[in-house]
Amino acid sequence: MSLVKFYKNTKGTTAVEFGITAPVFMMVMFGILECGALMWTQLGLQHGAQMAARCASVNASICGNANDTQTYAAQQAYGLPVSSSVFTASSSSCGNQVSANYTYQFISSYFGAPSLTLTAQSCFPS
Repeated sequence: MSLVKFYKNTKGTTAVEFGITAPVFMMVMFGILECGALMWTQLGLQHGAQMAARCASVNASICGNANDTQTYAAQQAYGLPVSSSVFTASSSSCGNQVSANYTYQFISSYFGAPSLTLTAQSCFPS
């Protein structure tokens, strides 16, 4: 095969282009999924904290003590698999306050990605 025929040969160019662009495309898609899961987790923690702070102020039959409030917060966290120990309930100057601290493990932690600590806080007047 001559050198001119070698340069004009276009067989396999699609495979080479796919090999160059596919890893970048997959990383972008995986990053979008990671960001979505992270935002969903933060939203769930914030919602659980807000609803539990409101429950502690408004409905003492369900959220009468700190343990009940923490359990209620975990139930209201949009289906996140978190335990009630993630949430802390207390009384402060602003009313009933519920805080959450959760260590989020990225799906890509298998490749050495660090974890991230998410926090949420809500206070509802008594």
